[in-house]
Amino acid sequence: MLPAVAVAAVVAVAVVAVAVAVAIPALRHRLVRSALRRAGGRYRRRLEALGSDVRLSQERRLRRLLGTGTGTGTGTGTAGGERGAAGSGPGSRSHGFPFSLCLSRQARRSSSSGIPWGSPVGTKPRAFRLARCGSGLCCPAAGTPTPGCRYRERRAGWARVPAGSALLTRRSPQGSLLYLDALGAAFPRALLRRGTAVLHWSPGRARGPAGWPLPSLYCSPAAAALLPSRAAALRLQLLFALRQRALRVLEAGLAAELQDALLALRAEWPRLAQELELGSPAAARAAELRAECARGFEGIVLRLWPQLEVVVVRTMRGTERLYCDSLRQTDCQGLPFYCPFYQAAGGESLLGVNLWPAEPEPRFLLCPDWAFCEFLPCPASKEPRAVLLDELWEGREYRLVVTAQPGEYRCLLPGDGAHPVSLHRRESQTLSVRGESIPEEQFCQSLCRTLRMWPGARLIDYVCVESSLLGDSSGPCAPHYEVFMELQGLRDLSEGQRYKLDQCLQEDFPIYKSFRFKGSIGPLRLHLVRPRTFTRLREALGCPVPMPRVLREERLLQLVQGSVIS
Repeated sequence: MLPAVAVAAVVAVAVVAVAVAVAIPALRHRLVRSALRRAGGRYRRRLEALGSDVRLSQERRLRRLLGTGTGTGTGTGTAGGERGAAGSGPGSRSHGFPFSLCLSRQARRSSSSGIPWGSPVGTKPRAFRLARCGSGLCCPAAGTPTPGCRYRERRAGWARVPAGSALLTRRSPQGSLLYLDALGAAFPRALLRRGTAVLHWSPGRARGPAGWPLPSLYCSPAAAALLPSRAAALRLQLLFALRQRALRVLEAGLAAELQDALLALRAEWPRLAQELELGSPAAARAAELRAECARGFEGIVLRLWPQLEVVVVRTMRGTERLYCDSLRQTDCQGLPFYCPFYQAAGGESLLGVNLWPAEPEPRFLLCPDWAFCEFLPCPASKEPRAVLLDELWEGREYRLVVTAQPGEYRCLLPGDGAHPVSLHRRESQTLSVRGESIPEEQFCQSLCRTLRMWPGARLIDYVCVESSLLGDSSGPCAPHYEVFMELQGLRDLSEGQRYKLDQCLQEDFPIYKSFRFKGSIGPLRLHLVRPRTFTRLREALGCPVPMPRVLREERLLQLVQGSVIS
């Protein structure tokens, strides 16, 4: 009788505890946060276990993608079912799976990277840049092969990959659990209730923020991101953020969205202060907003939210790196930036997670069970030969080839500084009017070098146009580039200053210089546009994608041309 009474008492206490937790939001938040962090820790340990045999984990992932099952036969390879899928003839490899036999005919026909199926893996030692191994950096002596490393993390594929990412368009519980665990470990008070403000526009359908399993983390409702107007959505989310003085995290889908929200703060802070005063509890906050904005906007983020610990953005490379650098130097002085995810294949596939929020440069754990990965050594040879995750060596750069979704096989991701292929892939990432092909990242480097020759100038944003899109308006001249820039600190540029950019391009790209010398390419033309032109341009794009650096649409070109001031 007593045991039954004791069980009933325990059940009653549990029911009361659950009821109290549900009734008290703060307690409910703490309980859910604790459960999610424990789940994130368990998943991280699971990834370490998967990393004990990278080749087996990759083979299982590939079999699932190709619909061949996980393997239950009696083959002699690493996976039990290798014989059923790959056979055991002379072409097989007993320690892995041969590409030419394991991959289905459909996969061979669907290869989108142009890399020949059945590419033999070279025997020359390869290398890859490692992330953190335990408490130090795993950098063995040159010539030490990856499989022989005594660190489990090394074999788990803790590889440094290009620090870019696409928008998180599908909710990934694994990635978000790891994100919450990593963020909470690096910044213990970052996961407080209503301690995170999100600035992201996602019209049509909601895209979950990084910590979506814990909605009480955010101070603004999810519906704010669904407004049809980008400017209205960001402004409303900014207003919710301003009400919360004790923010710990500022999260943005794109760094450009954070920049545009802060530009709106610069332009509209008196009106924002009036709107804050409409709620009596926020009257003191409105007075604080007026006082801080009146002092200027250098370091304004940390002055408005003195307890802020980190800025979270989805990507910090390519087109978005420009905005991150600008924010670090001005509005967000003194704050670390954290890029949590590495994604590709239409933005639907999570490839890796950054588990080191406090480090200045993003590094990603490339998870062997999330996608099948191959690597092409850089610089690429005429006949590229891919190597696998466990065949990489320290000290060499690679390009990543991903098979992440059924029907999307061997997608070659752009190199360092470019964004992975996404549903909103830009039509071009190079400038080319005579076949010279100047990559976007290298053009940006030449542009930034030119800026250092213009004292007092700070670049806000830019786009390029090839003269073929301009038609008759470009005049009777050789094909050339036209660059539209928004600058801060300079109202006009002399002809000599404008020519500096063309000169830097000639110094950095010999092919471009030869075409300029022959007269096949005309001199670059540079135009200055009025403030907030690029904010309107991003609104005109109609979806939350990184800024295209080469305009291909006449309607977007007309918008920019209508804002030229010099």
